[in-house]
Amino acid sequence: MKHTFEQIFRREGITAAWIEGDAFHRHDRAEMRRAMTEAEAAGNRHFSHFGEAANLLEELEAVFATYAAEGHGRTRHYIHDAAEAAQHGAPAGSFTDWADFPRGTDLLFYEGLHGAVRTDRVDIARHADLKVGVVPVINLEWIQKIHRDKSVRGYSTEAVMDTILRRMPDYVRIICPQFAETDVNFQRVPTVDTSNPFMARWIPTPDESMVVIRFRNPRGIDFAYLTSMLRDSFMSRANSIVIPGSKLDLAMQLIMTPMVLQLIDRSRRAR
Repeated sequence: MKHTFEQIFRREGITAAWIEGDAFHRHDRAEMRRAMTEAEAAGNRHFSHFGEAANLLEELEAVFATYAAEGHGRTRHYIHDAAEAAQHGAPAGSFTDWADFPRGTDLLFYEGLHGAVRTDRVDIARHADLKVGVVPVINLEWIQKIHRDKSVRGYSTEAVMDTILRRMPDYVRIICPQFAETDVNFQRVPTVDTSNPFMARWIPTPDESMVVIRFRNPRGIDFAYLTSMLRDSFMSRANSIVIPGSKLDLAMQLIMTPMVLQLIDRSRRAR
């Protein structure tokens, strides 16, 4: 998704301010381990990065609101690995210092887990002009996590299962409801058997998948054009089309480019 929008912004001459979702985690890697241990000792076995307590959601909403009103804000970067540690001069698992967005940006792009959250404390969804959901079906998501955690982080299957179970309440309460807020939702669905994700030997490829694209408001969407440009695609509902998985990048380009240009046009007219 980020790569697709980078291409759109570069092609259309748009300057974006960027927020990576993990910049607004409350804890760095070491602090998160301590917080999880303390939560478990207190009887909470479901403390996770998905939940409210582990994230600076009020601060994130404030940045969204400030950018909407004044065109500026701040963010930071979470350092994932040794390569990024060398680049930023800080240890992996830590944060860089907070820094202001560059001046003169055209829009704010957030990529993360909490861009459309609504709770009794925050309403981040109301600040976003365009909300895009990208999610695989649940078994495919688990397969991807199992393979990533085992190959990159050296975790056992059992350890990944424990992580999935710990995150499940927050996934249901915080993550899933956001997809009812999205203006466009892309959901990848495998066309091979993923009934037992913990035994899968590889991640289904794009050629072994379909993508369901759902529009919250289908008015103005040229479905005939999209299905003609995306070979082997079809409409499954009045607000949804299904495309081959290998056509996802092209579909995003065709769908998102005019939406972004409409946002930029409205923004410049308002200014």
